[in-house]
This record gives sequence, structure tokens and C-alpha cells, in this order.
Amino acid sequence: MLDKLQQEIDLIGRHLEVIRVVVAHQPIGIMKLADLLDLPYHRVRYSLRVLEQGGYIRASPAGAVATPRAEEMLVHLDENIDTLIAALEAMKSEHTQ
Repeated sequence: MLDKLQQEIDLIGRHLEVIRVVVAHQPIGIMKLADLLDLPYHRVRYSLRVLEQGGYIRASPAGAVATPRAEEMLVHLDENIDTLIAALEAMKSEHTQ
């Protein structure tokens, strides 16, 4: 059960890396993204597709660009991660009691 959670965390981590690079280098093409992230082309393409479907990036003739939704998400990322950590800590505490 927790293996699946770890896989999802890893995947979301990759999506976040892609968003950060898009924000920093936009507009950016998939090949440049793959080079900067040192990731296989197909993984970057998948992340871009997921992020576009979620409204975090959009395609432009010059490459991927971040949407206001992506920038808003990054502004609140630390507090959202802290909330998730607190929820996991609560689960941990419940188990040890």
C-alpha cells in the first residue's frame, strides 16, 4: 500500500521539477526540458501532458509556458507540503500510541 504512495510522491516530485523549470525558462521546448532535468524525453512529455491537463502549463508555438495557476501553486507549495507532512505525522503518531 505505501509503495503506491511512494510512487505517486516521486511522480508529483517530477511534475514539480518540470513546473519549476518551465517557470524559470519559459517558453521552453520538450528537448531542452529533458536536457535541463536530465530525464528521458518520454517522462518529460508525460509530465507536460499531465500538467497541461491540470491547467498548470499551456503549449505555445515557442514551447511550454506556465499559467497563473502554476505560479499560484508554487507560491503556496511549502505550506501545502507542510499540511501533508502534518497529516502523515498524525498517522505515524496514531500508530505508535
